[in-house]
Amino acid sequence: MSEQLTEDLGAVIEELEKKVEELPENVMAHHHLGLVYMKAGRVDEAIASLNTAIELDPHSVESMINLGAIYFGQNNLEKAEELNKQAVSVNQKAAQAFANLGLISQQKNDLDKAIEHYQKAINIDDKLATVWINLTSVLTMKGEDSRALEAARKGLALDEKSPLAHNNLAVALYFSEQFSEAKKHMDKARELGYSVDPNFVASLEEKLK
Repeated sequence: MSEQLTEDLGAVIEELEKKVEELPENVMAHHHLGLVYMKAGRVDEAIASLNTAIELDPHSVESMINLGAIYFGQNNLEKAEELNKQAVSVNQKAAQAFANLGLISQQKNDLDKAIEHYQKAINIDDKLATVWINLTSVLTMKGEDSRALEAARKGLALDEKSPLAHNNLAVALYFSEQFSEAKKHMDKARELGYSVDPNFVASLEEKLK
């Protein structure tokens, strides 16, 4: 984090802390303070602020989602899952919460549940590139090659600069035996800074001989 950015965050934090002190019942002030604490790396204070926002407003879905993201980053999957489930119980159209539940299930290696959650997110908002990209990985692991390829193409169409999208499409193309196109996307993933699995590289190069 640059010195200038740190100074800017410090000023914002000071302003929001003052607002919270003056208006302790202001939900959005606590929410925004929590987000800025997150950006500043002040995790414990971010958790406290977002918890306060939720206590003041049990319908504060964005606070639940952001607090869940903090716990996910700490590998506390149970707490992250609890918060995102709480979010969708409040708002059944909270696409990001369903997307997060999909990622949590994927981390737990519950692939069927991950697909279910990702599909719910897509049904609400089919423009979430990361959902299509993550869905590709799960479908590939389950051996659902045609669905994985379709998801991979949609993910890349939504985010053409995503190295993971190119990598996942390369893998999906490999399992669909489209090796030349797979190499093109593998190379693009590398160009964009993705560390491609060496075993995949070797296997694809063998297929292209």
